[in-house]
Amino acid sequence: MSSAEEPLIRRSRSPLADGRFQDDELNISSNNRSSSSHHHDPDYDDSHVPSKPVTFSSSLYIWLLTFSAGISGLLFGYDTGVISSTLVSLGTSLSPEPLTPLDKSIITSSTSLFALLITPFTSVMADRMGRRQVILLADAVFILGALIQAASHSVFAMTFGRSVVGMGVGAASAVTPLYLAELAPAAIRGQLVTMNVIFVTLGQVAAYVIGWLLGEYGGEDTAWRWMVGLGAVPAVFQAVIMVWMPETPRWLVMVGKAEQARRVVAKVLGGDDGKEVDAIVKAIEIEVREEREARRLRTIRGGPGRGDDTAGWVELLGELLRVKRNRRALAIACLLQGLQQLCGFNSLMYFSATIFAMLGFPVPTLTSLVVAVTNFIFTVAALFLIDRVGRRRILLWTVPLMVVGLLLAAWGFAFIDISQVFLTEPSTSDGPSNQTAAVTIVFAIMMYVAGYAMGLGNVPWMQSELFALNVRSLGSGIATATNWGANFVIGLTFLLLMEALTPSWTFVLYAAICAGGYWLIYRLYPETAGLSLEEAAALLEDDNWGVR
Repeated sequence: MSSAEEPLIRRSRSPLADGRFQDDELNISSNNRSSSSHHHDPDYDDSHVPSKPVTFSSSLYIWLLTFSAGISGLLFGYDTGVISSTLVSLGTSLSPEPLTPLDKSIITSSTSLFALLITPFTSVMADRMGRRQVILLADAVFILGALIQAASHSVFAMTFGRSVVGMGVGAASAVTPLYLAELAPAAIRGQLVTMNVIFVTLGQVAAYVIGWLLGEYGGEDTAWRWMVGLGAVPAVFQAVIMVWMPETPRWLVMVGKAEQARRVVAKVLGGDDGKEVDAIVKAIEIEVREEREARRLRTIRGGPGRGDDTAGWVELLGELLRVKRNRRALAIACLLQGLQQLCGFNSLMYFSATIFAMLGFPVPTLTSLVVAVTNFIFTVAALFLIDRVGRRRILLWTVPLMVVGLLLAAWGFAFIDISQVFLTEPSTSDGPSNQTAAVTIVFAIMMYVAGYAMGLGNVPWMQSELFALNVRSLGSGIATATNWGANFVIGLTFLLLMEALTPSWTFVLYAAICAGGYWLIYRLYPETAGLSLEEAAALLEDDNWGVR
């Protein structure tokens, strides 16, 4: 038998009564080779992990699942993007006088704040109710929030509607990547999670286009109501589709529904390989059994845990912080999600049109569109690269590109008068140095956005790969909350930093954050491409965090 045909013997560790572990053997198959079985073997090469090809029938089903779940990303993008057009269309609809900057800040920031607050609770609900049920609940919240906004006649009502939408955004951003990661075959899991990011960018584009059309051709008092109200349409569409979509096999096994899990796995794989289906479900069952037994033993020894599968959030938080591999997974996931925002990307996107206007571009929105298109194109590129190149490698390639872009933008801003940056009118300067600096800044921002879109814009959402099953939803929720918390901080401090430090030093600061993040990624983040969720989580048991 050739090495390619030899079956893989997966060794699992079953807890014994005295707290020691015994090794079990499970024949998984040659098509699901795992570095978790060999990551202590220096002669084992896992640079290429062969996996079962995805058949045409299963591919159609997988992409249907991705499309149905990805509508959450569309809602995410639309509801976070439409506020830009809404604010300039409100006029005196919500108060006798035009809205003050404080009013606009409260309305805008309420979405991020409530997304941050709801995310950890969403994770507990995902364990108790199931991933699919939480997505359906998020749809109901999106619909309610859209209707409240459309019917608003005061700043308070609008803020309340945006807060409700924020809860939907927070729930969707935490659970949808988890849903996709637990359903997707290992060979294309990165592509499917990246598709959700593409849906987010499409939602933002749709928000800008619809906002422009309604702003130009809609009624003065009704245009903005249609803008926010239309956010309910994708939510209704998704709710109808998701009723027919399955729950994830890992959650089904966790609640004792192994037969249903088998049927879901068979459908995802095309239903033509009973041994492969049994092996995948068996691997999930082994992990569930190990976690249940480990929790039971900790209960006997007086540690946290009730010894059942319905652990509360405090108990699961103890699992996250006490168990070494869970603690490491949380550290990596929070690192990546925090870095995704602290690198300054979203604040740059929020204020890009304003900055381009102040730099003297005659059509700043068109210049911003070039940047948005760059973001979309390179996000699509990531779709084809993320599973081939690998998560770790693509970050190590693209973060330096972001650093160069930020430093180049800082150099360009050095030739721009700081007083021009905070003017309300575009700069009228036509000096050669200013024109050259402005073009340099645009090019630098496009370079930065390209690197972000291929790497940090996508990889952090692969966070579900890092966590063991019993803490996967809570760990993903805390990591996503880190994202929203960092988003909130960056949104509040960006203009203050621009004024206090100058634009050049603000961009240098973001470059320094990216450089520090690069070092941490190099030291702590292992490669998870091509591995099953169980195998990826096992990497973090290694003394060097699975990094070689």
